[in-house]
Amino acid sequence: VPSVTAMGQGGLGDIIVHPDFAENGTVFISYVERDETDESLSGAAVERATLTLTATGGTLEGRDVIWRQTPKVKGNGHYGHRLAIAPDGHLFIASGERQKFTPAQNMAMNLGKVVRVNQDGAVPEDNPFFGNGAVADQVWTLGHRNPLGIAFDGQERLWVVEMGPKGGDELNLIVRSENYGYPEVSEGDHYSGKPIPTHESNPIFEDPAIAWVPAISPAGLVFYDGEMFADWQGNAFIGGLSSQALIRVSFETEPTDNLGQPPKDGQTEPVAREAERYEWGKRIREVEQGPDGALYVLEDKEGGRLIKLTPAAAQ
Repeated sequence: VPSVTAMGQGGLGDIIVHPDFAENGTVFISYVERDETDESLSGAAVERATLTLTATGGTLEGRDVIWRQTPKVKGNGHYGHRLAIAPDGHLFIASGERQKFTPAQNMAMNLGKVVRVNQDGAVPEDNPFFGNGAVADQVWTLGHRNPLGIAFDGQERLWVVEMGPKGGDELNLIVRSENYGYPEVSEGDHYSGKPIPTHESNPIFEDPAIAWVPAISPAGLVFYDGEMFADWQGNAFIGGLSSQALIRVSFETEPTDNLGQPPKDGQTEPVAREAERYEWGKRIREVEQGPDGALYVLEDKEGGRLIKLTPAAAQ
């Protein structure tokens, strides 16, 4: 595996497999690395590699760094670095603003952004800001804080969950070229107590589909499409760190947005609602769906378990 810097919130961020993994063995790995010339600086990187599995483990071969956070900065927080492959094959990277606030609105930095690249790291020419510089070329959306989950739903829409400041955690429907507002707007406030204007105060910014106040500290996002829990098809599951819960979100389409206003351009948008919260008693770091339709929940910290969830036996 790569040499990973594990300090603060840094470490191994995400591992996803290529849709054709059974044939090509391709995986994508994100992790935190130190700057080669100044160890006080760090940032996330994404590698593409070939994973060969054996009876006793496996090997990574052909490792190639295809993306890096720019610039590397001081501190050990808000790396984000969660990954998703689009149905059309593009790689999306959720990049945190590194606890520096303003990079989320700075197009000369890929911090606080959702980034879209090809699987070899090259930038697609149909990206919304292509032609505005090497870093801006990568950007799909901006104004994000600390995204810790990214996933496509069954209708090929991209969603991100991100930690807000003091309150104001968000589930966001990711729309090409939109600005999600941080740090200019939020449903939470700064930890210093200084208030942040809400999304409603400035309509140029995209509203969250859900804003949690108080915070849930979301980590991990998956859209369920299995048969094992048939009633939950199309629902999203989110892990909760501070909330120590597994959160289920349901969706429906209504002719208003999530603040009760007519959607932009007269379009209908999916309205998301927290449908249920399953108290866990431990911090949940990640949730995934297995090929058999079971849900897998990964607990955080020392002693954390990987739990397989299946329906209770019929009485």
